[in-house]
Amino acid sequence: MSGLVPEAFGHDPSATAAFAALPDVSPSERPRRKLRSVVVGGGTGAPVSIRTLLSMGIKTDAVVAMADDGGSTGILRDQAGATAPGDVRKCITAMAGQPDDALTQAFKMRFGFADNHTLGNLMLSALEVTSGGFPQAIQICEELLDARGHVYPSTLGRVTLAAQTRDGRLLEGQAVANHSRTALRKVALRSDGDLRAYGPALDAIAEADLIVLGPGSLFTSIIPNLLVPGVVDAIRRSDALVVFVCSLADMQGETRGMRALEHYEALSMHGVKGLVDVMLVHDITHSALPEQDDEDTGEEPFVRLVQIDDADKAAIENAGTKVVICDLVDDLHPTWHDPAKLRHVFADVINESRPHKRSLFNLR
Repeated sequence: MSGLVPEAFGHDPSATAAFAALPDVSPSERPRRKLRSVVVGGGTGAPVSIRTLLSMGIKTDAVVAMADDGGSTGILRDQAGATAPGDVRKCITAMAGQPDDALTQAFKMRFGFADNHTLGNLMLSALEVTSGGFPQAIQICEELLDARGHVYPSTLGRVTLAAQTRDGRLLEGQAVANHSRTALRKVALRSDGDLRAYGPALDAIAEADLIVLGPGSLFTSIIPNLLVPGVVDAIRRSDALVVFVCSLADMQGETRGMRALEHYEALSMHGVKGLVDVMLVHDITHSALPEQDDEDTGEEPFVRLVQIDDADKAAIENAGTKVVICDLVDDLHPTWHDPAKLRHVFADVINESRPHKRSLFNLR
């Protein structure tokens, strides 16, 4: 141990202190009926919803986007032909039965001296070879971490993301699109072969009582799942309550300057029009982050709060989606959702809803 260099090892910034310390609620505080939930997304946002829902005693699975091509994942895809492991690894870690367990911590560890790979990414990629496939690799890692749910890739196909910006540029690749200098207008998936959904992912969606979209990067983590044939149809077939957790702020570029209404419209344009029952939006009057009203230079770093006003709220609700505006921010990390606050809102939404979504809030 004395020969180790601590600075050579690191962890993803995938959990704030509030997220890491989130305790499970008591049985008396759990939803009145047993629920099955599915979180649809990827990146560092989906784990927040996963851990929050699990802490409520709700059976939670995840359907994860597979277009990631940056960092460690990009290297493993390009040089080893691996299926994109990064977002899957983050979600498995969020489901770990003992978050402070040494193996769970090691699973998240990055090796700064080795292309910044994480142990989890390397394990998933190696097990994909030795176990016979990516689903088997996921299952083994879930067992190792005593995961409290299952992670399903939205597709097992090799996919890349193509994006069109609002100023007409075409971008290739998830990592490039995520850091666009202007907001994106539309994204699409490209596949080396026949693009197909992963069957168990569709089954999990269709059987869910609650489907949570996000939080996370709108165009590069959430929407890529919806572009896989069959995913939107599975959402439509389900009788689930569909909740969209809107981002707090834009820290990259793909949604640069977009208001909450524009987030909603983009989501609708990519397949789920008429399917979102509730949209959660942060009340910016509770944010410690100062608003940036100066002209956008297009340079990083860039952080702007996602805005909503009465007209935007009315437009969203006229489209059939209940809008809940409330304090959702982690006070110590003003660009992160606070899981305890998110849990409170999830509980309210679930308890106020009726068993069948089409009568929810009399909006349908």
